[in-house]
Amino acid sequence: MRQAYIYYRIDSKQADQAAAQIDTLLNLMAPHCGQPPHRLIRCDDPAMWMEIYQGIVDFAAFAAALSTAAGSLNCAAFTLGERHLECFVPPDPKASLADPILSPP
Repeated sequence: MRQAYIYYRIDSKQADQAAAQIDTLLNLMAPHCGQPPHRLIRCDDPAMWMEIYQGIVDFAAFAAALSTAAGSLNCAAFTLGERHLECFVPPDPKASLADPILSPP
């Protein structure tokens, strides 16, 4: 199973709107995840946010749904710069460090 981490900076003047929109986004994306998604705010920079999605079986379908949902909610209206999507998997204890972990998402 894959995990997605999305980080971005928000316009702090729009923090309330951003929180409402991102919470809606998390609820829309929950069916694509094995665990409820959630958002975090950076400890030393409250304008830096992160969304965490865990238990993703089909990353391509997840990424497509996320792009569509974020667009329909106009998440770009309160972000400064881009939303950065990163995909991670737990390490395979049987794999060599030279083995590729992921195929492209």
